[in-house]
Amino acid sequence: MNDKKTILVTGASGYMGGHLISLLLARDHRVRCLARNPDRLRSRAWSSQVEIANADVLIGESLERAMQGVSVAYYLIHSMASGPHYYERDISAARNFAAAASATGAEHIIYLGGLADPAVDIGRHLRSRLQTGDALRQGNVPVTEFRASPIIGPGSVAFEMIRYLTEQLPILVGPRWLYNRVQPLAFQNVLEYLLAALEMPTCRGQIYEIGGQDVITYAEMLLTYARLRGIKRRLLVLPGLPLWLMAFLVDKLTPVPANIARPLIEGLRGDSVVRDCSARRVFPDIQPIGYPLAISAVLEESPSALVKS
Repeated sequence: MNDKKTILVTGASGYMGGHLISLLLARDHRVRCLARNPDRLRSRAWSSQVEIANADVLIGESLERAMQGVSVAYYLIHSMASGPHYYERDISAARNFAAAASATGAEHIIYLGGLADPAVDIGRHLRSRLQTGDALRQGNVPVTEFRASPIIGPGSVAFEMIRYLTEQLPILVGPRWLYNRVQPLAFQNVLEYLLAALEMPTCRGQIYEIGGQDVITYAEMLLTYARLRGIKRRLLVLPGLPLWLMAFLVDKLTPVPANIARPLIEGLRGDSVVRDCSARRVFPDIQPIGYPLAISAVLEESPSALVKS
C-alpha cells in the first residue's frame, strides 16, 4: 500500500515553483500542482510525474476540490501582474487558500513571502506580502512563513531587473532608495529552507526572516553585477525621479512589465535585512552564500544573452 503523502505546490509555472517540484520529485515525494491554466505546465520536463489540478485561488470551491488529500501545501504565488488592486486579490486568495486547507484537513502550509520591517513605510507590494502571511494564518492549519530578501536566481524578477538594466545602461539612474540596505539571497538557499521546513515539524507556526551572507545597498547590487560581468557602470542618484518613469524604463529595457516593476521599485523605499536571526539557529545546516557567489552561480547557469558595451 502506498502511504506517501501528497504535497501541493502553487506557482508551479514560476522559476521557484518549478525548481522546487524537481527537488521534491528527486526525493520521491508525491506532488500535485495547482494551476489556473494546466496547459501552461504540460511542456515541463516533470509534467508526467505530477498531478495537475485545475483550480483558481480566488474561487473557493475549485480550491477545495484540488486540495483533497493534501498533507503539505507550498504557497508561492502573488497577484502583482493582475493590475493596480493586486494587493486586494493577494489577501482574498490567501484567505481562500487557508479556508480550503482547513476544510480538507491539510497539516501544514509553507509560505514564501517578502522581508521588510512592518513598522516603516515599505510600499504596497511588501506590505501585501506580510498581510498574505497574516491571511494564511487565519485558518487552523499551521503556517511556516519565510520572509525572504530579494532572491537572486534565473527567472527571479529582482535579478532580471538587475541584469537587464545593468547590461544596457552605462549610467544607472535611481532614487535615494538605492542607498537602502538589502540582504540578497541565492535562490538555491531559498530552496534549502523550503525543503527543510517540510521535514521539521517544530518550525510549523513560525515566521523566519531569511537573507544572504552580505548586507549591502541596492546600488552595490547593481555595481557588483557590473563588476562580475566586466562592464563599467556609473551610478546617478536623482532624488526626485518619479516612480512612473522608473517603471516605464524597466518596462522598455527588461522583460519585466511596468505593472510589476512599479510595486517592486516602490518596495526599495525601505531596508530588506534580517532583524531576527532565528532561521540560522533553527536551520544550522543551511549556510547562505554571499552576493557575488550568488550572481556568479546564476551567470554560470544562465549566461546573459545581452552584448557587453
